[in-house]
Amino acid sequence: MEKYEKFDNKRILIWGYGREGKSTEKFLKKHCSPESVEVFEGKREDIDEDRYDWIIKSPGIPMLDPDSRYTSQTQIFLECFRNNTVGVTGTKGKSTTSALLHHVLTSAGRDTVLLGNIGEPCLDYFKEIREDTVAVFEMSCHQLSNVTISPHIGAFLNLYEEHLDYYGTPERYFAAKANIAKFMEEDDKLYVGGNVPDLPTMAAIHRIDFNSVPNYQMRIFGHHNSYNAHFVFRIASEVFGIDEDVIKDAIADFTGLDHRLQHIGCIDGVDYYDDSISTIPGATIEALRSVPRVRTVLIGGMDRGISYDELIVYINKHPEFNYILMYDSGKRIYDVVDHLKNCIYRSTLEEAVSEARKITPFGFGVLLSPAAASYGYFKNFEERGDAFRKLCGL
Repeated sequence: MEKYEKFDNKRILIWGYGREGKSTEKFLKKHCSPESVEVFEGKREDIDEDRYDWIIKSPGIPMLDPDSRYTSQTQIFLECFRNNTVGVTGTKGKSTTSALLHHVLTSAGRDTVLLGNIGEPCLDYFKEIREDTVAVFEMSCHQLSNVTISPHIGAFLNLYEEHLDYYGTPERYFAAKANIAKFMEEDDKLYVGGNVPDLPTMAAIHRIDFNSVPNYQMRIFGHHNSYNAHFVFRIASEVFGIDEDVIKDAIADFTGLDHRLQHIGCIDGVDYYDDSISTIPGATIEALRSVPRVRTVLIGGMDRGISYDELIVYINKHPEFNYILMYDSGKRIYDVVDHLKNCIYRSTLEEAVSEARKITPFGFGVLLSPAAASYGYFKNFEERGDAFRKLCGL
């Protein structure tokens, strides 16, 4: 598509000028003819809303009650390409599932692009989407918040407490995610994980239970990745009609993504694993169940007020691991666990890695799986994972 006419002769404000804000500015220059374009990076109360016909908000800016003048890249993309789009959301696993689906479809010869939270901003692909293009769109809660249109095909993998510092309540967080289905139509399809509550939608719903999926032959760890793969298998076979053997071969060939149960190397007989993507307790528990011969795990980061009860129970029941707890959330956990000799508090990642080197025996592994956000200490989970690798000497 060459032109987006909705903004022609309109006064536009880009609110937020990070990666997506800069992408929006480029999109407006290439595909629109607005009367004016301004950029703003402050608070909503400082915007003179009456000066603008449209305000394009970046997803990282909290705003729970927009009016009709506000829109987003996700909204614009879906207005144009919702029939081409497979949207993937969920608290955990959406990046791996999106990348795996893109890999399978590409392996089967389909014209496919990977975009959204995992890839480039969606409007960077505005000119590239043809009638037969499949847009695999990893959709974060922030990108879905306030949209009024849903993709043709959706996958809602799971739901856990997350981003309460942004949304305030689990209900608001779920409501943002639920927009992936809220505006679907009768000929749309929605694949939903077993722990996701009922969703208001007109689409056909296909439930997938975590404990009943087959174990796929894969090069990445964990039953949770077989769970992700089953969403991919169902969508690729049932929606796109791809041969089952082609799908399974592509799944088996997939090498995974950085910072997701990634084996980063071995030093002095000790293996090191980077699971920096882990930002909730359940992800850390699943990591400990999945990676072989881990003896030491590094846990902790920004404390966003989520419940750690599940992880605390696990720590108390599994003394076979060394738990090195760090930063604010690690201190909160350390203060309430049963203070076994295998629970240690260290204030920083550097100190935690140094301690892990001392206490992890030859032939075993060290796992970074923080169960917490990186913010306040690192720019993002990628920077945290890269710092871990460097501290390990890899």
